[in-house]
Amino acid sequence: MNKKTIIRTLEKIALYMELQGENPFKVGAFRKAAQTLELDPRSLSKMDDILSLKGIGKGTGSVITDLMEKGKSDLLEELEEAVPSGLLPLLKLPGLGGKKIAKLHQELGIDSPESLQAACERGDVSKLAGFGKKTEEKLLKELESFQSIPTHFPIWSIDAIVKMIEQELSNIEEISKYSVAGSYRRRKEFSSDIDFVMAVTDPEKVREKILNALPISEIVAAGDTKVSVKLDMQDPVDVDFRFVTEEQYASTLHHFTGSKEHNVKMRQLAKSLGKKISEYGVEQEDGSVKTFKTEEEFFQHFNLPFIPPTLRKDGTELDRLDEIPSVIQPEDIISDLHMHTTWSDGAHSIQEMVEANRLLGRRYMVITDHSQYLKVANGLTSSRLRKQMEEIRKLQLQYDDIRIFCGTEMDILPDGSLDFDDELLADLDFVIASIHSSFSQPQEKIMERILTAMKNPHVDMIAHPTGRIIGQRPGYEPDVPQLIQWAKEYGKILELNANPFRLDLAEEYLVMAQELDVPIAINTDAHSIEQLNVMPIGVQYGQRAWLKKENVVNTWSVNRFESFLKK
Repeated sequence: MNKKTIIRTLEKIALYMELQGENPFKVGAFRKAAQTLELDPRSLSKMDDILSLKGIGKGTGSVITDLMEKGKSDLLEELEEAVPSGLLPLLKLPGLGGKKIAKLHQELGIDSPESLQAACERGDVSKLAGFGKKTEEKLLKELESFQSIPTHFPIWSIDAIVKMIEQELSNIEEISKYSVAGSYRRRKEFSSDIDFVMAVTDPEKVREKILNALPISEIVAAGDTKVSVKLDMQDPVDVDFRFVTEEQYASTLHHFTGSKEHNVKMRQLAKSLGKKISEYGVEQEDGSVKTFKTEEEFFQHFNLPFIPPTLRKDGTELDRLDEIPSVIQPEDIISDLHMHTTWSDGAHSIQEMVEANRLLGRRYMVITDHSQYLKVANGLTSSRLRKQMEEIRKLQLQYDDIRIFCGTEMDILPDGSLDFDDELLADLDFVIASIHSSFSQPQEKIMERILTAMKNPHVDMIAHPTGRIIGQRPGYEPDVPQLIQWAKEYGKILELNANPFRLDLAEEYLVMAQELDVPIAINTDAHSIEQLNVMPIGVQYGQRAWLKKENVVNTWSVNRFESFLKK
């Protein structure tokens, strides 16, 4: 349990209460408790008695006790049962929050996007106080393209489901090996479903245990070689589980990882050698089927190096085999240049983040809490930042195996100015500049803001350069080719944010940046220790753009990194 989990649970309870039309004071109590914890600079382990904090009442305290003792909240589970599931998708519509949705539900019986659309078409919504004709027209326009049940799911959504499934599969002793396959394994931004391949000793028992372990709304198929189900989630997801022998496992995993174009190219290569690839192995000229212990052995059989799943895209990867050894790998990463602590909106203290980075084998790291403009994230004022710098430099004396750099994630303000003055920026080791506000400004104004940061000699990196959230918002939509040109001109690092919600810069722009030798930093932007573990997702996404190790700042030695900053 960490502080962030408690905060998110309290905020979720407040939202569900709001959707129920609960007393605003009760809703406010849960939001106040969440804010109390957010603004407290201590991590959970440093709090002697969290329940005695001003702002934590009896109701919120019982939720915290539940979470600490059981790892879950009974109240949240009750609310999730009580609130109509069709109300939750409405939160995705611009301009609709919990209060407005509750009003629509109570006064018009709205319980789904479909019922809202019907009410708008009848003109019922515009008659409600606080809505009006313009709001109704805007909602209708949004609903025209709105998918309450999506056909493609963003990678962050799939990631959470995959982790949940893997946890259950790890408890089934009749499974000797398993792996997710398909587009998620190739780290595509969206997937239509989820595929798992597993080596099993008793298909019948495995089938039974899978069906009992997972939240399933529909069993599509349940045989000896395949189980297909629809998971009972907010957005139902199709999952296929394929059962094979241990001997067949590597070939089957390769086949169902894809892509289709990669598999076609491999079949053509096999045919030229008088062989035939199936999902269970490679048929030889004499009719026998050869199987493999690993995918590496499978590729070696065709005199090929191992091709990472992320590079199996369109078949052209077989024409770029000499480049594979230079492509970035998760084990190449020795630093993380973007993370947050309890000084702003993180869940853990500086020392806890240092210890976690040491365990991950990082050789250096940068603490980059938010700047003062971002009040909602408890951003640091100039004086607080200077105090933090003192703490970091004192803490550094305790470690000789990791360098801790003093940094900031500084806002580029809506008027184009920067959140800290040059005098303070000059005293920092590393300065990130980011946009977190006024996304709707014209592109010309957005680019003007970015150029201000690019020209500032103390700014080292532009973080999550487009502000996108995959599947939720496009960001502030800058002229990215121009942004990359400026990074080249002014010697700035551009970030590939490894958080699966962001993966920003996108693949096509990473290709462009590498062609111009613009250095890329792959960072977690972690707000908790757990989020430091998203680094491999960012690295694998970077592989899709064929990012080379030498172009990724996080692979540089500490001396090279310092030389870059001085230059």
